Amino acid sequence: MKPHDPAAGDGLPELRSAIEAMTPRLHGMVSRTDAGQVAAEVLRLNDAVRAGVQGRIVPGSHPQDHPRLMARTRDALPVGGPLPTPAQGSLAQASAMIQAGVVSAETLTQQALARAAEVQPTLNPFIAIWGERALEQARERDRELAQGRWRGPLHGIPLAHKDCFTRAGLPMTVGSKVFPDTPGDADAAVLQRLQAAGAIDLGPLNLSEMVSGPTGQNPHWGDCCNAHDPSRVAGGSSSGSAVAVAAGVVFGSLGSDTGGSIRLPASMNGVYGLKTTYGLVSRTGCFPRAWSLDCIGPLACNALDCALILQAVAGHDEDDPSSLRVDVPGYAAMVAGGAPDTRVALLEGLDPYDDAIASALHAYMAHAAAVFGPTGPARFADLPACYAMGDVIAKVEGAATHGEWMRRTPQRYSQAVYSRTEPGLHIPAVRYAEALLARAKLLQAWLSGPMAQADVLVCPTVPIPVPTRAEADMEGKGRVFGVVAAITRLTRAFNYLGLPVLSVPIGRDGNGMPIGAQLIGRPLSEARLLAVAHALAGAQA
Repeated sequence: MKPHDPAAGDGLPELRSAIEAMTPRLHGMVSRTDAGQVAAEVLRLNDAVRAGVQGRIVPGSHPQDHPRLMARTRDALPVGGPLPTPAQGSLAQASAMIQAGVVSAETLTQQALARAAEVQPTLNPFIAIWGERALEQARERDRELAQGRWRGPLHGIPLAHKDCFTRAGLPMTVGSKVFPDTPGDADAAVLQRLQAAGAIDLGPLNLSEMVSGPTGQNPHWGDCCNAHDPSRVAGGSSSGSAVAVAAGVVFGSLGSDTGGSIRLPASMNGVYGLKTTYGLVSRTGCFPRAWSLDCIGPLACNALDCALILQAVAGHDEDDPSSLRVDVPGYAAMVAGGAPDTRVALLEGLDPYDDAIASALHAYMAHAAAVFGPTGPARFADLPACYAMGDVIAKVEGAATHGEWMRRTPQRYSQAVYSRTEPGLHIPAVRYAEALLARAKLLQAWLSGPMAQADVLVCPTVPIPVPTRAEADMEGKGRVFGVVAAITRLTRAFNYLGLPVLSVPIGRDGNGMPIGAQLIGRPLSEARLLAVAHALAGAQA
């Protein structure tokens, strides 16, 4: 469906006038966005959802149908195997060296801090570097090991995480200037689990303002720049997470993903990034973009390292109402098993792509066919509808989250984030409800359609070459909606469906920048996705 032209008819002039009146009257806000642009976004999403829900809502439909369906249709677990030889410079290798006493946690942390200081002026991946705090944690891990206590594979491993997680006694910025420097009451659930697993926290990582942006540019804390070319965007919103891993500062990181925010920066920086099944990892203490879509997951240099981090953070949390009550498998062992009977197929019909991306995808699928056997391509005609419904949910829930702050301190928001949020004030409530109610039916259509033909489906993560920071600047008048749509075109729909998706590096574009592919599976198929990625990377080596 083509977006509405602000100069055209179809009720847009009337809606524009209504939005100009409603923004101050109903919401008590000053608009900072051209009302015609807001009206065009509202009409585009309104029409797409109306069309997409036809025949998919029946009496008795309920938003909870979606998580119940995910639990019922979870992927069969692949067979495990002995852990492979860790890759050089990997988290798994560092873990083995710490356990064997070859290197200390303090030494690894000192090296990580030195690398962080080296790259920070150019790449800006950190909001803050808490050196002495991290070193004290490392020394404590070394003391524990000397006393015979080893907490597991993350014992003494330097990590750092997106600054959207609360920390007890320390501020959380969310890449914004809206909040005062108020210390957190408690560590986020995932940080508590990582601490229990023995990991070291170097400090909060840079991100797109308010976890809302696909480029990693941030007018408040400075742009986080691509690890391969600082003139190009890092991807967002988990920009610092991908850059800190790609630049060799840390062995892994946690990010959050509402419409691609783990996968986009993973792709653009040439690392692995896993958007987990909705509800697998607790969101307690994580700042929301859209509570119905947000997922937390790891970024690392390979699939096994992602599995080791996921093992520590996955599982039910009574304090998170969206948390799934499911068993957590041994991800690392299952990654080693390789999932040999997996059917890997191309999800086609999503082009156009850049020529270099299309070529890299073709080569990757040929490689997959050689390893796993040939499988015919699959299609899913409803993917654009899923994108639109995820967009409606994100905009409405984002407006609900930010409304009070936008009324009180509008000047503390960037133009891009303010403009992205404004349409959520005006999308009809019934469209938001319809998007939630149709979710289970569309997931069922996905499972009985393309996922009936394959176990893992593959498509590009980003359909365009990594843009320069100037090309992707969203602060210019009228630019934000086009930039977001171009970069997130192939990622957002899977947040709506709630599926796990792993972005893996598959090549380089015409500018020498990384290209990523998405491996998409059934609900709770993280082990299979990681195993397939590991098998394909091993066969390429």
